[in-house]
Amino acid sequence: MSSRIITLPNVLTVFRMALIPVFVSLLFYQKFLFALGVFVIAGITDGLDGLLARRFHQQSPLGRILDPIADKMMLVTSFVVLSMRNVYPIPIPKHLPIPFWVTITVISRDVFILVGAAAINMVTGFRAFQPSLPGKVSTVVQIIAVATVMLAAQTRFGTGYYLPTVYASVFGLTLISGVHYIFFVSRLLTKSGQNPPL
Repeated sequence: MSSRIITLPNVLTVFRMALIPVFVSLLFYQKFLFALGVFVIAGITDGLDGLLARRFHQQSPLGRILDPIADKMMLVTSFVVLSMRNVYPIPIPKHLPIPFWVTITVISRDVFILVGAAAINMVTGFRAFQPSLPGKVSTVVQIIAVATVMLAAQTRFGTGYYLPTVYASVFGLTLISGVHYIFFVSRLLTKSGQNPPL
């Protein structure tokens, strides 16, 4: 049992979670390039843990739970902190911080999917949830948005031109992926021979 818990992929996942307070501290001290570096390291470990798990056959139930949690913790924390005015230098660059309506959309979608999955699991026992293609695209755009905002806070150049497009893209794709996931899970339930709960 312990060998299925203490695996290299799981250690990398826990390491990624441990980077979150470091990342937040760097943002509050306005060390945006260092924070971006930590964000990139977290992304690299995210890719590595999945690769190592498949390469060395170290997939585990704990890893399947921890990995998406670590990803969402980093992204949600990034959006929340970068929505605070006091993490930016004065004068604050144009179109910063991240608008609250963008951040609340990102958080609401994740909460909606989490609560929905938990409810379906309790009612039907279904566990074979999978990420959808729009969900993956939305996550990639969110990652790019966080990196772009940190660079914008550091460089301050041209933020009025590209940041509104970044925010609109995050907002639109987050909504689309959330709505799509309802139908996506319904198809998964139908294929498994279980009916969606009313």
